Amino acid sequence: MYSKISVIHHRYKSHRINAMAFMLKRIEHMKKFVLSTFCVALFYSARSADTLSLRSPSGNIVVKIWKSAIVQYDISFQNKLILAASDIDMLLNDGRSLSANNSIRSYSCKKENAVIVSPVPEKRKNIPDVYNELTIKFKQPYQIIFRAYDDGVAYRISTSFKDSLIIKNETADFNFTENDSVYFPEVHKRDDADVFHTSFEELYEHKPLQEIADSSIAFSPVLITTNEGIKIALTESALEEYPGMFLRGTNASAMKGVFANYPLEEKMVDGEYPEMVVAKRADFIAKTKGSRDFPWRVIMIAREDKELPSNDMVYRLAPPSRIADASWVHAGKSTDEWIINTNLFDVPFKSGINTNTYKYYIDFAKRFGFDRIMMDAGWSDTKNLFSINPDINMDTIAAYAKAKGIRLSMWTLALTLNKQLDSALRQFDKWGVDFIMTDFIDRDDQETIEFYYRIAEACAAHKIMIMYHGAYPTKGFNRTFPNAITRESVLGSEYNIWSDKVSPGHDLTLPYTRMLAGPFDYEPGILNNATKAAFRTIEGYTMSQGTRCHQLAMFVVYDNPMQIFSGNPSQGLREPEFMQLLGSIPTIWDETKILDAKIAQYIITARKKNNNWFIGGMNDWAPRDFNISFDFLGEGDYLATICKDGINADRYAADYKIEKITINKKTIQPIHLAPGGGFLMKIEKQVK
Repeated sequence: MYSKISVIHHRYKSHRINAMAFMLKRIEHMKKFVLSTFCVALFYSARSADTLSLRSPSGNIVVKIWKSAIVQYDISFQNKLILAASDIDMLLNDGRSLSANNSIRSYSCKKENAVIVSPVPEKRKNIPDVYNELTIKFKQPYQIIFRAYDDGVAYRISTSFKDSLIIKNETADFNFTENDSVYFPEVHKRDDADVFHTSFEELYEHKPLQEIADSSIAFSPVLITTNEGIKIALTESALEEYPGMFLRGTNASAMKGVFANYPLEEKMVDGEYPEMVVAKRADFIAKTKGSRDFPWRVIMIAREDKELPSNDMVYRLAPPSRIADASWVHAGKSTDEWIINTNLFDVPFKSGINTNTYKYYIDFAKRFGFDRIMMDAGWSDTKNLFSINPDINMDTIAAYAKAKGIRLSMWTLALTLNKQLDSALRQFDKWGVDFIMTDFIDRDDQETIEFYYRIAEACAAHKIMIMYHGAYPTKGFNRTFPNAITRESVLGSEYNIWSDKVSPGHDLTLPYTRMLAGPFDYEPGILNNATKAAFRTIEGYTMSQGTRCHQLAMFVVYDNPMQIFSGNPSQGLREPEFMQLLGSIPTIWDETKILDAKIAQYIITARKKNNNWFIGGMNDWAPRDFNISFDFLGEGDYLATICKDGINADRYAADYKIEKITINKKTIQPIHLAPGGGFLMKIEKQVK
């Protein structure tokens, strides 16, 4: 039986080698890999370029790589070219191009069939890691590594120079073959900073790829859809000691990687939340050691929309955990008071950022199965974590939380945390804080990327989990540091405070775009729900667009091991059955299945935890009817608790109904979703 990986060599330009001797040399070289039989064909022609071909394990994806002026590659999917000849190169500061005037010296192949066991499984506990790999070594001391999976392709540059390097730029081109369309989260420049200063919170605008101007850039992931319905997502993984990749339009069916230049000078932008912005950048993007692996460039490929939300390719490509024992990292659910502006009611105290309010949140968390509360911005001076709000007694709150078995989580400003890191972490230890958020980073140039790693490592030494807000998408960082349990980089619930951007259509775009790069902190659970016509931005009375069940379903649909409930607990206390159901939803999963999906329109996600299943469904403003099949269940009966849109949810979006029914694997359950609607099912195995 032949392996699905093959290498086709059309001309070895620098030498005329005896074909049989060359084949024997290659076979001897490949013995060190655990492989099935290889099919190696050698062809020589005076007019052809050196061409290597790599197939995915199923053979559906084929990557061809060749050396012309520089290295180029293309990708075919199911025998159709989907990515035309695209350039790979790296330009050094001394003017050298790694690819130009550099011939292929050798290549080697590897087949991998392994399983990654995730300590914090946002999609699944056991992650199959199955791919074929081709390593191409060049005359200069560098190589390009390609991996072909059944759900995408990735490549990275690896160098082995003795001296350090200054990288002037990297060429990462993506040339498409049709007049494709794109979901493009364009970055909008601030008045006080350059275009690379961004919170990574933008709408995914859907438009023809050719309409993206060469002056427009977006952060990744970016999703391209072809005329034939093939989905191609572009992002990266293993981002370290290097700037993140943005993607620039070209006024054509192509995109180019763009990178923030290295920061030379910074300036403070003062205000309620001070931050550092770049005042002057160098004429290079990175300075780094000469022998290293650079980030993976990731190209996910899917025929059906439902293949995208369960894709964990970015996690697979990331470096393994650098925490020897991550058993102390605990996923769970938290409350947060910031979005509702601590606007409690039916309480015997003045609500606000004070001790009584946080004790109230602790009681709420305890009652409904939450693990922790978040003390968001306002508990201390943003510029000094030790200047605590005088209305707060931290010792009292910490003791009360400990007595109730509830953990504390704390918001920090990134600039302040950076200055007070060691002393702040020691203080958090004393209060029993094991999870912090740090906010307003808003950059991913090389210097800032080093900040993420340094903070995560320092937190790990104190067994503290960390969430970055105002941050670039996860991109595998959560595999390398499992304590970096989640991240923002999403236009989420907080935008309901001041804008109407967070629509159901936007909510239904995120599982196919932003979520491809890792878990995100959307902060669902708003309990004041509105139809499209009724939605308003009202201070202290934050609404969400869409139904109550649309918000509830997010706890299952969105990957996030540390889900944060942003609704008003005073309202939740009036609906204990609803809150008990919400509180029972896990945040890490043994398995994930996407039952049905259409980008920006609807999604139905089933997730398993132990013997139970949870199904979450969401749709855009179009009402829909579905028939839910449970053929993935085991034998026997199950109790299904269903929370679905109420009969009047199209007019009163907070209307819902909870019912319990007995089901088995043969049951077909019809369900109606109102405009901007949703549903949640909790399915429990019945023991006789």
